Amino acid sequence: MILPISGVVLLGIVCFIFCRKDGLKTSHLLCAVLFGFYLASTAVAPSIKAGGESLASLLGGLKF
Repeated sequence: MILPISGVVLLGIVCFIFCRKDGLKTSHLLCAVLFGFYLASTAVAPSIKAGGESLASLLGGLKF
């Protein structure tokens, strides 16, 4: 399933507003899940995954 980038951006903005305004309620959680689902099918998904793995390895390498 392909959703245009503008739709992904719109869902991202809606999720951000929901989190800032009311906290994350059940209906807002559904919007966040849809955002993640549609974002995973876009071309930026590999970049996000690589960034997450890079951040995890950075945090895993910190010594306290």
